[in-house]
Amino acid sequence: MTSGKPLSGNKKRQMKSAARLYAVQALFQMEHSDQTLDAVRLEFLDHRFGAELDEAHDMIEGDADLFGKLLEDALNHQSQIDQMTDRALVAKWPINRIDPTIRALFRAAGAELTHSDTPPKVVIMEYVDVAKSFFPEGREPKFVNAVLDHMAREAKPEAF
Repeated sequence: MTSGKPLSGNKKRQMKSAARLYAVQALFQMEHSDQTLDAVRLEFLDHRFGAELDEAHDMIEGDADLFGKLLEDALNHQSQIDQMTDRALVAKWPINRIDPTIRALFRAAGAELTHSDTPPKVVIMEYVDVAKSFFPEGREPKFVNAVLDHMAREAKPEAF
C-alpha cells in the first residue's frame, strides 16, 4: 500500500504467492547457512521484497505478514511437519534424502496446511506453482502435488 490506495484482490494474491516463494527460499537459505530466523527475515524484507534488480526487472513485493508467519510456523513446528512429510513420502525417501529446495517447500507448505485457514487446495496449487518456478522442466511439480495432497488429507481431512 505504497500509494495509500487499497490493494486489489489480484495484487493481494500476487503478494501472498510471492511470500510463499520467498519463504521457501528463506528456509532453504537458513538450512544452508548459520543465519537465524531474524537475520534471514530482515535480509528478505530489506533486500528482496520489491527490490529493483535492474531497469527492466524488479522483485515482486511480498506479503510480509504471511512470510513471517510461514517462517515461524515452519521452524516452530518443523518436527511435526517433517514427520507428516515422511508419512507422505515413499519409505525409501525420507525427508532428509530429498532435494533441499523441495524439503524447504514441504516445510513452508506444511506450516500453512497445519497452522492457517487457507484452504488445502489453494495451498497445494500455490506450492506446486512454486515448484514449477524452481523446476520448470522437471517432474518435481507432480511429485510435490502428490506429497502435498497426502499431507493435506492428513492435516485437514474434513476439507476432502
